[in-house]
Amino acid sequence: MKIALIGYEANIKNRVGSNQYAFELLKALYQLDEKNQYTVFLPTPPLSDLPCSRANWQYKVVRPSKFWNLWALPWALWQAKPKPDVVFVPGHYAPLFCPAPLVISIMDLGYLRFPEHFTKRIYWQLKLWTALSLKKAKHILTISQASKDDIIKYYGFEPKRITVAYPGYDRGKFKIRDKGKIGAILKKYGIPGEYLLFLSTLKPSKNIEGLLKAFQKLKEKNLSLVIAGKKGWLFENIFSQVEELGLKDRVIFTDFVTEEEVPDLMAGAKAFVLPSFWEGFGIPVVEAMACGTPVVVANAGSLPEIIGEAGVVVDPYKPESITKGIEEAINKKEELIKKGFKQVEKFNWQNCAQKILEVLKDVQR
Repeated sequence: MKIALIGYEANIKNRVGSNQYAFELLKALYQLDEKNQYTVFLPTPPLSDLPCSRANWQYKVVRPSKFWNLWALPWALWQAKPKPDVVFVPGHYAPLFCPAPLVISIMDLGYLRFPEHFTKRIYWQLKLWTALSLKKAKHILTISQASKDDIIKYYGFEPKRITVAYPGYDRGKFKIRDKGKIGAILKKYGIPGEYLLFLSTLKPSKNIEGLLKAFQKLKEKNLSLVIAGKKGWLFENIFSQVEELGLKDRVIFTDFVTEEEVPDLMAGAKAFVLPSFWEGFGIPVVEAMACGTPVVVANAGSLPEIIGEAGVVVDPYKPESITKGIEEAINKKEELIKKGFKQVEKFNWQNCAQKILEVLKDVQR
């Protein structure tokens, strides 16, 4: 089978969310499959941490990078020799034209549920291009049952043409960590003692303002709140709210943290809190459980599905519920850690890649 793999989402330096998903998936397919022929199409030369070229795995850089999906990529696919048997896009944005059966990955439809949490440009880009991609796709891959249900609800896509393949996590990185390394990270970011951790892009859908209100109400006042993640959009209110709530001395913003630093930050936390209004999956929740850290998540999207009984579920619209959930996670720490280790066994990149490979085989027939 000749697979055209559209790899632009993976070929980004500071990967988060869908970028990390695409990157890990490329690595897993590379490790799993030496039989089928892969051509990975990119708008720029491959980064050094992408899988190396070999007999069945080649990169093709297609220029120009501007308007890539509109005409540069479709033209390259039509001109490709030999022709691909299937085109796989691990993301929402499929090429405008496609010479073979198309399979795409849809993470979530949060932009339809909460349009007010997105800038107008990003909202319309996601709405229009996702609709176009779905129209062209022969099969859809998604990362949770919650996302599958939404694709059916909002786009009327046939259930039998949607496959749920849970993502995995890096088992070599996310595990019980060395206390010395944790201490070094705390020193680097000026974290004075015990802390709660939030890790994600700073944007409205993550409900950081609700988390700040909940944090202020905690009985345990010697805790810090570490907010780690790069600035996304519509984030200005977060910083002003810290001042208004009198939390300036207890809230630490790290900005973007590297892949190497994340496991130690997670392992050192008293609890990991993700009170989002919506999540298609939430890989950091799995990573935190794997590091032996209790998790607190919102009753939204796939989050309850992902943690099962291994964490605390809260109402993201009620700060007092988040406060209570954090206190419960701290009090039940040992019990939740044990359940978390068992829960993360469900999430494996090799299993995800195997499931996707089976879909690609079925679609190209």
